[in-house]
Amino acid sequence: PTRGRLTVDGHDLQGANPEQLNEYRRTTVGMIFQSFNLLPTLTVMENICLPALLAGKPYHPTRKRALYWLEWLHLTNRVDHYPSQLSGGEMQRTAIIRALINEPAIILADEPTGNLDSGNGNSVMELLAELNRTFGRTVIIATHSSLADPFATFRICLKDGRIAEAAACNV
Repeated sequence: PTRGRLTVDGHDLQGANPEQLNEYRRTTVGMIFQSFNLLPTLTVMENICLPALLAGKPYHPTRKRALYWLEWLHLTNRVDHYPSQLSGGEMQRTAIIRALINEPAIILADEPTGNLDSGNGNSVMELLAELNRTFGRTVIIATHSSLADPFATFRICLKDGRIAEAAACNV
């Protein structure tokens, strides 16, 4: 920001150095990108578990959590496949689970359903809504899709780079 302070849940992010920001992002924020950024030489399970292992988390609980979300998003039959063997939708769902594996308090999602059919898109939205409702995760979604509308509790619409509308919804 050009003025004021940037704090999130009591953390002063504006005054943080790059190392502190990296630590904050690694432990607190899960990012779902439009481009999947999967490592081509790792399997689905390895791609999902990698962030947790890099954070020093034990493998078996991480794998168990991954299997739970793989089942939720209908990917259990692809656990040992490589990205080159997956469809775009399967890669998207793998990347979503990878973003959630460290149980982040904040989830930033850029077009999380953009490569998915309506059924899988709905499963992703239900998962994100459940993380918000049950576990208090903050979920921020940037999308052009109306698929997110029934799940939103607050919506900000942009037009020409400016806020055109901001309102609570579905509360």
